[in-house]
Amino acid sequence: MNLTRKRKKELRQLQQTANQLWETQQHLLNDASGVAREAGRQLGNYGREQVLPTVQHGIDTYVAPTVGRGLDLSRAFVNDRVIPAVGGVVGSALSVVDAANATRAQLAARRFGAPIAAPAPAKRGMGAGGVIAIILGAAAAAAVFYAAWQTLRADDELWVADDPLRAPEA
Repeated sequence: MNLTRKRKKELRQLQQTANQLWETQQHLLNDASGVAREAGRQLGNYGREQVLPTVQHGIDTYVAPTVGRGLDLSRAFVNDRVIPAVGGVVGSALSVVDAANATRAQLAARRFGAPIAAPAPAKRGMGAGGVIAIILGAAAAAAVFYAAWQTLRADDELWVADDPLRAPEA
């Protein structure tokens, strides 16, 4: 198929126009990527200079005191209520066990004369120390959960701004 000179000229002009458009688009995309890179860099700077100090101030002002109060309350609860109650219960239980052992030893001495020294039986199960450890561990876990609950509960007055739509004053 033979093309006329006029058609060949038109096709060459169309191809040149298409090549110019392609080069223009490549240049435009290159400029756009440079702008996007610079915007990312500026956003990082803004985050470091403006957002991070604001967040840190909010943490120092609102979160840290609340967590501190929760920890103080849980520590006071464990020290003032849990440990004395557990100590009293364990002390009573141990004194009952000691009294029962003394009574049993007296009865055995009366019935059979002098008791024969038998080898001590191997301990089975958990002793008083294990029970105390479990109770204190459960109390500590409850205190931690209470402190976390106090910290993370919805407290409207701490988190809502007075007038969020007002522009900041310069």
